[in-house]
Amino acid sequence: MKNIKSNLGDYATLVFDCDGVLLDSNKVKTQAFYEAALPYGEMAAQALADHHVANGGISRYKKFSYFLEHIVAQHAEGPSLEHLLDRYAENVSSGLLSCDIASGIRELRAKTPNTRWLIVSGGDQTELREVFAQRKLAEIFDGGIFGSPDAKEEIIARELRSSNIAPPALFIGDSKYDFKAASESNLDFLFLSDWSEVKNWQQWCNENNIYALGNISSLLETCTHPE
Repeated sequence: MKNIKSNLGDYATLVFDCDGVLLDSNKVKTQAFYEAALPYGEMAAQALADHHVANGGISRYKKFSYFLEHIVAQHAEGPSLEHLLDRYAENVSSGLLSCDIASGIRELRAKTPNTRWLIVSGGDQTELREVFAQRKLAEIFDGGIFGSPDAKEEIIARELRSSNIAPPALFIGDSKYDFKAASESNLDFLFLSDWSEVKNWQQWCNENNIYALGNISSLLETCTHPE
């Protein structure tokens, strides 16, 4: 898997995760999960936050369903799935509009003019499109911005079938789930570590032969890497 192309311009398609790659929003979302679940108590809220971190990249719909089915005690009183989702969205929206954007993203776009760019995220698709439009970034993702409720594997498979993702393609992510989604569709994978919540990521990357960089800026600065 380490044999990614040394020149990003040689890829027909770049697929980006959002949280922890394009936006410094991982901690924003972890806190939003905790706050949304607090009506069920601090222990349950922390358990959901821990579950979220351990399953980065998976949609909020699946995480809250898991929370209600496996973490919360049966017949416990508290918000419904719909209300949890609403509380989460309220808590996370302002954070997505104010968190840091990856440095160098526009410069990288300028250096890859013939490469199609997409976002494939576990975040809510409507929310993602609104955030990137408000932050004046939507236009650089000419291949589209996609998210949940569809899973990443489903989105990638669909966009490959429609040729919106054309090979060779590189998935740039920050989670184990991103690597899994890329591998299942035979996309090359690059791990960005600076904003990732993966514990012991160096060991994990070494064990799985994954090439890693710190952030978008370091990708821009190197553009090539040693074989």
